[in-house]
Amino acid sequence: MQRVLTTVTLLGLLVATAGAFAITEHLKLEKSPIFAVQVSAGPPAPPGHRPRPAVFSPVCNCPTDVARIGIRLRHPSRVTVTIVDSDHHTVATRATNRLLGAHSPQHFTWDGRTDSGALVPDGVYYPTVQLNGRRTFQFRNKITVDTQPPAVKSAKGLKPVLLAAPGRSVAIQYDFSEQAHALVYLDGRQIILGHKSAPQAKIKWTGRLAGRPLPAGTYVLSIGARDLAGNETPAAKRKNVTVEVRYVELTPQRITVGSGRRFRVNVKTALRRYTWRLGHRHGEHRGRVLRLHAPSTPGTYRLVVGQPGMSTTAVVRVHQ
Repeated sequence: MQRVLTTVTLLGLLVATAGAFAITEHLKLEKSPIFAVQVSAGPPAPPGHRPRPAVFSPVCNCPTDVARIGIRLRHPSRVTVTIVDSDHHTVATRATNRLLGAHSPQHFTWDGRTDSGALVPDGVYYPTVQLNGRRTFQFRNKITVDTQPPAVKSAKGLKPVLLAAPGRSVAIQYDFSEQAHALVYLDGRQIILGHKSAPQAKIKWTGRLAGRPLPAGTYVLSIGARDLAGNETPAAKRKNVTVEVRYVELTPQRITVGSGRRFRVNVKTALRRYTWRLGHRHGEHRGRVLRLHAPSTPGTYRLVVGQPGMSTTAVVRVHQ
């Protein structure tokens, strides 16, 4: 009799264990009611493009001044969407008991403010979703609020003179306080946005504005930065870099010659043909060496070589 009771007890334990195992495995195989979560900054990414990182600035007045939370549900549910800080305290509510359909992406935006309208401190935040007033999901997807503009620690042109020509440029080396895109301004107008986001790098300028070559002359470029959140360096804190744009270089730039005597000037330029003017005489030439006769009257003259807006000058002193 004792043996029968022992056998029955063992069979009961086996059945109970098998049942518990089956329930556990079923729970493991149960799919999450939320099957897609995505956070990003700014407007939705175009098809085929990766969304922007969820780093945004509520005060930048730019496309990345909001964060976007996207979710997909397996079944229609009522959801409450909140934003919590790193201590799991709720700072903002984006939806309350809202009925959402299944499978279609649902988007919620957050402007970096609390429900009372106050700006939250810079830092990391997380989205949470509560389904049907019962089950709450807090996601690891970070949302970073950053309102501090990047500082330009230094900026300098690696060469003071740009001999402008197709394929030529001057490199500007910069050092920012954080990872950021370089911005180059001319007369307060942004002319270059750097593709590379880095704290230290170089950016090149070709001497053009809106695709057109600028006249020869000296230009003051202002170097700023735009960080990942969209904050930009204020105008007063940009660094200036001076670049002289030339299309022709003359060697030597100061010439002393006897009246009526021949002299030569080396011409470095990408122009196929160029004009020259010395006193009352002028002409057109091509090649790396320009040979001329000095005026017969002693004095100081300007030798202008190039094309309109793309010329340079050498000083010719004529003596007896």
